[in-house]
Amino acid sequence: MVGDTRFSTDSRVRKAPNRQSRSCKVCRLRKVKCDRVKPCHACCAHGYPSKCVYEHVPDEEARPISQAEEIQNLRAEIRDLRGRLDDNLNGMLVGPAHSFPQCVATSCGCGIIADVCAGSGAHDLQRLDQLENLFESIRSAPTPLVDNLVRDIRAAHVGLKKDLVPVGPWEGREAYESYDYPLSPSSTLPVRTRLLLTPDEDFNNFQAEGDDDSDFERMSLSSGSDSSGTISVMSMQRPAVDVFVERFVDAFSPEVDVKSGRAGALRAAAGIRMFSPLITDAFEAVSVAFFGRSVQNKQIEASGFRIYPRVLRALQDALVDPEKCKAESTLVTVILLLAFESVERTTQSGVSAHVRGAVRLIEHRGPENHMYGVEHLLFTELRPYWIGAALAARQPSFLAREEWKTIPWSAGTTQKDILHSLLDLATEVPGLLAMSDAFKEAQITSLMGTQEMAVKQSTLWNGIRELTARFYQWYEDNVVAYPDGPPQEAEQTGDQGFPVFQRRDLRTGATFTPTRFTYPNLLLAQTMCVYYAVRLVLSSIDNRPHDRVSPLEQYDLGCGICRSLEFYILTAPGNMINRLAFPTRVAWEAFPDGGPERRFMIEVLRLVERRHSLGLWGSAMPELSTKESSPLNTGSS
Repeated sequence: MVGDTRFSTDSRVRKAPNRQSRSCKVCRLRKVKCDRVKPCHACCAHGYPSKCVYEHVPDEEARPISQAEEIQNLRAEIRDLRGRLDDNLNGMLVGPAHSFPQCVATSCGCGIIADVCAGSGAHDLQRLDQLENLFESIRSAPTPLVDNLVRDIRAAHVGLKKDLVPVGPWEGREAYESYDYPLSPSSTLPVRTRLLLTPDEDFNNFQAEGDDDSDFERMSLSSGSDSSGTISVMSMQRPAVDVFVERFVDAFSPEVDVKSGRAGALRAAAGIRMFSPLITDAFEAVSVAFFGRSVQNKQIEASGFRIYPRVLRALQDALVDPEKCKAESTLVTVILLLAFESVERTTQSGVSAHVRGAVRLIEHRGPENHMYGVEHLLFTELRPYWIGAALAARQPSFLAREEWKTIPWSAGTTQKDILHSLLDLATEVPGLLAMSDAFKEAQITSLMGTQEMAVKQSTLWNGIRELTARFYQWYEDNVVAYPDGPPQEAEQTGDQGFPVFQRRDLRTGATFTPTRFTYPNLLLAQTMCVYYAVRLVLSSIDNRPHDRVSPLEQYDLGCGICRSLEFYILTAPGNMINRLAFPTRVAWEAFPDGGPERRFMIEVLRLVERRHSLGLWGSAMPELSTKESSPLNTGSS
């Protein structure tokens, strides 16, 4: 016995290192208890589900169990039990002829059926019923209940605990706990992190048209809120909302190959929404409103509108919290609200406000927080938007710093493509715009001496000259030598109801129909439109006496965008066309009002709004303007 005790003690000593690795890395660093579910409750509660990782542990029993794995295991066990029940039933039906009548005639329930019901068959039926209820709970129950269920499964190891959370419809019950994000008096966050809502915006009074209760809400949705505004109570028809989310994801994050440009960020975000009440509410508001707008049902659309203010308030609470402002869920919600504004355009500044807010949030989070998972995808896929915001603001951007061009890709989550190589150059344009604006202001106010003005002007011209030359070189290295071939030209036919673009001969003033551009893939088409747009913006401050970009070249750049629209809009799946919103606005500003170019663009904007239900395009997108006189840069509303 002494030897056995010593052997047991030695075994515990040898296993000690394994026990030290049973918590996820985040919980170990934070020195908090980890429940060893992947993602664990602590990581979910703090908004970091994708950061919940475990170091390699050789001991199988120490391996964390994922919620997805539990669902998969339950599915397998349900299939097994159903098979066993079918086998028992088949055996009963094909057994001796006397067996079935005997079972029916015997009042005590003996015979084959009695054996099935009273023996293993009854146990299997009960087990199957328990598993199906449990599986349904994990599939559709609110987040805290899911956490409890998974912990119960892990604690039991085998079988089911008798005191599991009851399953069934959630109507009349809180779908998940309220998460309070109080304003921390010790918070030292800069004001820029309080980025989406301004004090004069009264979201309590935010109402949508058609505020009466709708048949849709009585059938499938019931909404409520507590003091934090994060409660969302779903009725038995919760799958209806899941359908709306799927439709929204298919539209804004379609499944495409790499050559079409990555578009999986919002799809990946939808996959983690069960871990965050904030993301859950945001997806519900956006997807329901989008679905209602898509099918032209004002009542469904209004249902999404009624959830929207609650999401904004909850987001504001998260933004002023020192920890939650950097959470994955906060960034996802900001992006979702940007998508919402592209659909509904609740105010003229809605889209630009959310884009600027997202940019400030990204800066506050730092490049290291965009190396993995959903956060990496949101930063890289939407990088053209972030740079577009800097161009519209005409202010130097942190995105031009070297660490922002390298660190997010340093983990190899994705690789830089032709678009990102262009954006590395485009990040430098906002700084030159700011320098040009400052120089013009100095000329007006005469605050600088003649010598200082000459130095500033020389610095600006040298910057424009150098960057323009780098754009030319980028075109030669990446477009002309593109592996799948450079852009080609084809005749405009007006097929599929797309408007025919007409341009002018600037020398004679005559109007003619040019060819359109076709591309080997969507990625190159988007990249070229961004190239034309950025070159146009940079050329707007190019007043060098020699070698400057001429008005004819500027006009050709604007026409290049217009000649690319047909290919991209008719080829891009879902709402990927939003990726051309900024280049389209830049082209709009390159043409005079009343000309054939503007008339073409008006038809395109109407086409997109009609086909894709995007209110942003229907507005001609003035908030995306890069001009000095734009509302964004003059401070007007």
